[in-house]
Amino acid sequence: MFNYKGKRIKAKDKQLVYHFFLSSTLLTFLVIVTLFHLKELLRVNWQLITLDDISQKIQTPYFIASVVTSFFVCSVLVLLFYYYRMDKVKELQHRQKLASMIIQNGWYESEQVQSDSFFKDLGSSKTKEKIRYFPKIYYRLKDGLIHIQVEITMGKYQDQLLRLEKKLETGLYCELTDKILKDSYVEYLLLYDTINNRITVDDVQAQNGQLKLMDNVWWAYDSLPHMLISGGTGGGKTYFILTIIEALLQTNATIYVLDPKNADLADLETVMPNVYYKKEDMIDCLNQFYDEMMLRNENMKLMDGYKTGKNYAYLNLPAHFLVFDEYTSFMEMIGRDSIEVMSKLKQIVMLGRQSGFFLILACQRPDAKYLGDGIRDNFNFRVALGRMSELGYNMMFGENDKDFFLKPIKGRGYVDVGTSVISEFYTPLVPKEHDFLEAIQELNQHKQAVAASCEAKDADTD
Repeated sequence: MFNYKGKRIKAKDKQLVYHFFLSSTLLTFLVIVTLFHLKELLRVNWQLITLDDISQKIQTPYFIASVVTSFFVCSVLVLLFYYYRMDKVKELQHRQKLASMIIQNGWYESEQVQSDSFFKDLGSSKTKEKIRYFPKIYYRLKDGLIHIQVEITMGKYQDQLLRLEKKLETGLYCELTDKILKDSYVEYLLLYDTINNRITVDDVQAQNGQLKLMDNVWWAYDSLPHMLISGGTGGGKTYFILTIIEALLQTNATIYVLDPKNADLADLETVMPNVYYKKEDMIDCLNQFYDEMMLRNENMKLMDGYKTGKNYAYLNLPAHFLVFDEYTSFMEMIGRDSIEVMSKLKQIVMLGRQSGFFLILACQRPDAKYLGDGIRDNFNFRVALGRMSELGYNMMFGENDKDFFLKPIKGRGYVDVGTSVISEFYTPLVPKEHDFLEAIQELNQHKQAVAASCEAKDADTD
């Protein structure tokens, strides 16, 4: 009841930006004009002064100069405020747009009342609008997220206020990240200025079963396992996968990489183990991954400290990731064997969460032909990069009413983090001087050195 919801949107906010800057600069304007004429004002005998005396004392050119100077100073202050307090300006603009949205759509109730004339003894035939009901909408901008809370009253405007997603995204130029129903309120969470939440490859980190990919976007693989990536050539898919591999190597995870086209990911063979690009090797790797998962599922129940409902992390077991690039190309390549591969993948996506075996599957388009039997629905984190058709978006995210816009920015796309809310996404920036092969080689050598050290300690203990 007493939680701060934000600033309430009012009908008068339809001209909020104008009123804010007018009220903020009016005092400055008057002070500067007064300073210009301070000497004359101090000499004036205000008890005897007349309008004629004031008009005679005012020097028109000097007065105009004072007004122009005051206007110039106020304009500079407005520009500086706009430049250094952009978030505040955006907040004012957003609140103004929200007020205009309510008024222009007629989602309020009003009545016409007679307005008082200047002379109250005389009647007035003029009327003015008096608002009797205006929806309770609260706006708050915090940590790059816009929180908009709308009261649920079960009134005649409730249906419109419960479906504001598209209006808010297009009107405020933000991306919806979540929609939460609370007691008597619905809260819309929107990512403000999405591209400014983009991070670099050095900022990507995996911790506590989560992988940070933007300032406000995490892949919680422990709770929402398996990632599906789609995108055409030049969309930034390969760099994104390499970024994920580099981040996961900083943990104790074991990573397997399959690249049926023997392209960029196959080059990792020179700097890390478990990288395959030949048909037979890839099938063997997939079978090995599946067998290890099934074996861990059985062994976990026999371990000390095992509790029903707890996963691999509770037992301090390492996660295993199978990175599978160009998946649909591989399925077309193997022909009849694709049935057995799909069966293994289905088991992995169904059982992998508990034992810590996760899929990162990439393709140009997630065709249902090779992701049938509900496999696609079990990929909780989905990313579509670059240019895609409407059919491609529907394959990725299912039927939706999202408006997808194309921006010529490499690494840009859309994401569903597992909440069924589709939002704009930018892959981590990779500096030109960054060498993935070199970085991954160093990380792998470090892991091998740590593993060898642990083995040596265990041998000494024995």
